Amino acid sequence: MNNTTKTTSSSSSSRNLKIILSLFALNSISLYLYLSPHPDYFRHHLHNSPSRNLRSPPDYQHHFPLSLTSHSKPWPILPSYLPWSLNPNNISNGSCEGYFGNGFTRRIDLLKYNIHRKPNAPVAAGWFRCFYCETLRTSICEGGRIRMHPEKIKMSIGGERLEDVIGRRESDELPVFHAGAFDVEIDEKRGKRLRDRKLVNNDLLHLYMPVEEITKHTMRDLIRSIRLVPTSEFECSEWVEEPTLLVTRFEYANLFHTVTDWYSAYVASRVTGLPNRPHLVFVDGHCVAPLDETWKAMFSSLRYAKKFNGPVCFRHAILSPLGYETPLFKGLDEDINCHGASAQDLWQKPDDTKTARLSEFGEMIRAAFDFPLNRHRVTKPVIPNILFIRREDYLAHPRHGGKVESRLSNEQEVFDSLKSWVSDHPGCKVNLINGLFAHMPMKEQVRAIQDASVIIGAHGAGLTHIVSAAPKTVILEIVSAEYRRPHFKLIAQWKGLEYQAIYLVGSYANPAVVTHRLSRILRRFEC
Repeated sequence: MNNTTKTTSSSSSSRNLKIILSLFALNSISLYLYLSPHPDYFRHHLHNSPSRNLRSPPDYQHHFPLSLTSHSKPWPILPSYLPWSLNPNNISNGSCEGYFGNGFTRRIDLLKYNIHRKPNAPVAAGWFRCFYCETLRTSICEGGRIRMHPEKIKMSIGGERLEDVIGRRESDELPVFHAGAFDVEIDEKRGKRLRDRKLVNNDLLHLYMPVEEITKHTMRDLIRSIRLVPTSEFECSEWVEEPTLLVTRFEYANLFHTVTDWYSAYVASRVTGLPNRPHLVFVDGHCVAPLDETWKAMFSSLRYAKKFNGPVCFRHAILSPLGYETPLFKGLDEDINCHGASAQDLWQKPDDTKTARLSEFGEMIRAAFDFPLNRHRVTKPVIPNILFIRREDYLAHPRHGGKVESRLSNEQEVFDSLKSWVSDHPGCKVNLINGLFAHMPMKEQVRAIQDASVIIGAHGAGLTHIVSAAPKTVILEIVSAEYRRPHFKLIAQWKGLEYQAIYLVGSYANPAVVTHRLSRILRRFEC
């Protein structure tokens, strides 16, 4: 009896010891996975490594304690993802990867990290560099130990309710940077010689961040405001430890222009090799808008620059290019002859005339709202969904009267005709979705897009949602004579979606013509 008790006790102790060791190992692995991508971890090992990634932040050390938990969202697994750390020598000027992916191949160190500093020195200085894209003629910039002075940025606070700021001028919402609105820390030795000097001169700005047709280039103005400050004067009321994107929006209430901002922020995050989704700071004074829902879903957190109290310091700040500098906008005037292709095909056979980057980006938006990404339709759905994107009145921004200009004068008549046709359609059952997006949450808008077999709509910003459409979706745009712009034809082309258009003489569409075109499209679904 005693031997049995001893054996049982020994077995239990052994089992408990194994559980404790397993928990310890699991905790160690978790701590390693958190710390390993952190820019301050393994700095000495990275410094001595000949294969060091040139995209990763420089090795900088600080004497502030690290948080043991990360508050950054992880990157989702995207079926169309392709590596961004490509060989710069393989990316040619004007190629599709140059436009849509990692064409930011020329590195310019504006302030180098002091590699000659003693490894155990208690304080490190800052750094700043840019990656220039010859194809897009703009740069993505990043830096460490950057300080922002909100009181030196002239603009409205931002983040207010729309109803509380009716009539506010747009110029009041865009930032004006005074000298020293931003600064970067330098060590005391260099500080005596370079104190208060500008980070960059105008010649370099003209070379790597040209204004071109942008009348107010806020990112350029921000960099121009940066001054060099010695460590003894680098005091902060708050430290932001996680990588943070600094973003200025212009047409923030317009979906097309906001998608260009989302794309720029996503590309900047990937080009700089961030291990997790960055946090956001809006360096503008716009009020709250419905599109903010997607900003918050895609990235880790969102704050407004003017809502910080006192000088705030960023361990790692990234400056996102303006939406006007993305291929989505530049393609309206430039000939970007690229076509969408699957990431798998491009991985096996690279092609400078094809891209999967917009598909990757669309999957990022869907993943941000926790929608499944494994629904790449290669066969017809059981019941096709026909999404008709409508234009309806809503109050967009403080200067908006609440009335939306019609691009299809008989939109309701066309919708009613389609509704009647669908209900009497003898071939198969079809769902017609009334896409009243102006009063739908962004998540529900994206859901409607990803579930659609055919997307119909008059030319308007709402059609920009097709960046999130699933493969095999067909786009049917109704184009009035006054708005023959290539926005959505190009997005469909760059994503590899089938695009069709009905071109009108004026703004009136014959319902029978729309119905006939839709019936032809549905034949592929055996309808």
